[in-house]
Amino acid sequence: MNSVNNNGLMSDLYWQEEQTKVVDGSEQKLSQEDFFSLLTEQLANQDPSKPVDNDQMVAQMTSFSMAEGITDLNQKFSSFAASMTSNQALQASSLIGQNVLVEGNVGYMQSEGAGFGGVVVNDQSVQDMKITVSNQYGEIVKSIDAGTQAPGNIQFEWDGTDTAGNPMPAGEYVVSASGLANGEGVAIATAVNRHVGSVSLAGSGQGVILNLDGDVSISLDDVIQIGS
Repeated sequence: MNSVNNNGLMSDLYWQEEQTKVVDGSEQKLSQEDFFSLLTEQLANQDPSKPVDNDQMVAQMTSFSMAEGITDLNQKFSSFAASMTSNQALQASSLIGQNVLVEGNVGYMQSEGAGFGGVVVNDQSVQDMKITVSNQYGEIVKSIDAGTQAPGNIQFEWDGTDTAGNPMPAGEYVVSASGLANGEGVAIATAVNRHVGSVSLAGSGQGVILNLDGDVSISLDDVIQIGS
């Protein structure tokens, strides 16, 4: 019977086979039972003149326990992460059919004359504020006078009609806001309400994706506010 070298063979065997598949066709890794079988074999075949050092044995057993604990923790964490993602998707499914406020200037009108709303994100006092709605050709279809506004979020609603009161067709429309601050013209950021059509799970850890009307998809993390 071949003797077992005392100089770290157990650790080398464990770490080598822990990181790779066991080359016996079983495609398995060393288990705790395998480890102690090897340890017993090592003790039974040790050189009497060079017995296994206690510190070395403790170090080997500690290394195995730590590696097994880390592997078990990783498996539990992966299971927990998958459970959290599924739970998040289940909660996000309640958003289907609702409006969510997202940063940007493109709104989508679902049907003729339905209109949509949003928020002007104003960070300073502005005079003569105007909110304009333009069609896909860049033509202004409606202008809303908002007057003087203090810093803060200013909600707006477009009724879906042009300046003559005619209902506009369904589709995408661009919202822009501007005004005067300290006598100078300024452009002001906006956020618009979009309708959630469906919810899906993204791959590569991207989480939950909201599919909005108008063939636009966003991450759940991009939602500023739920509801109009």
